[in-house]
Amino acid sequence: MESRKEVDSLTKWDGSAYVPHVSIDLVIFGFHDGQLKVLLLHWRTGTDWLLPSGFIHHDEDVVDAAHRSLRERTGLQAVFLQQFHTFGEAVRFKHFTKQETMIRLGFPGDTDEPLFRRHVSIGYYALVEFSEVVPTPDQFTDECRWWDVDAVPPLLFDHNDMIKLALKTLRRQLSYQPIGYNLLPEKFTMPELQRLYETILGQPLDRRNFQKRMLSYDILERLEERKTGGAHKAPYLYRFDKAKYDNVLEEGMSFVG
Repeated sequence: MESRKEVDSLTKWDGSAYVPHVSIDLVIFGFHDGQLKVLLLHWRTGTDWLLPSGFIHHDEDVVDAAHRSLRERTGLQAVFLQQFHTFGEAVRFKHFTKQETMIRLGFPGDTDEPLFRRHVSIGYYALVEFSEVVPTPDQFTDECRWWDVDAVPPLLFDHNDMIKLALKTLRRQLSYQPIGYNLLPEKFTMPELQRLYETILGQPLDRRNFQKRMLSYDILERLEERKTGGAHKAPYLYRFDKAKYDNVLEEGMSFVG
């Protein structure tokens, strides 16, 4: 069976190439023009979607495997990537049973395919500018594209749960770490920064309180330039102080309250 041969050649289930039964699963969030999306893969033998995943080489660290998998699916490297949870439930078939999942992926429902034995998944999430991504499918999939976070279909395995928890973790992250360095132009306005936070949080923020709070962290530099082309009074442009931004990213502090 072709798909079986591809699984064997890719994963080498005898353990010679990859750590058996442990995978990396990626929740890749993309921000652009006030929209938040998530990157999904389409399994080529059916109609189903799932998250990008990868295995860990015996000779690489887990975080290196995560960055490699991210690079293979997006073409990006050196972007924000954070481990958020380990998924190890004994039964991880949520929308479809194990047998239904096998059939949907093109395997006989009674197969002993190692792909369907118990796996532990290490979840990572990334936040990228999705206009810079080159979505690239893997050997098992024929399409890799963005979906609005509010319009994600029922996914295989427990991948919907992964997205929900990753988004919850990302929103919690805003309370102690800054975001925006790789998601906004080098020079941006305060309304553009606020729109980024509102898009991720899924709720409006008070303009004055947001601006006061962001300026109090001393990670923004206000420029003498103003944004041109608007109908109203042009707002000042800002940029991140990279050294201070990186320090807060490392040390943490109280952000959105």
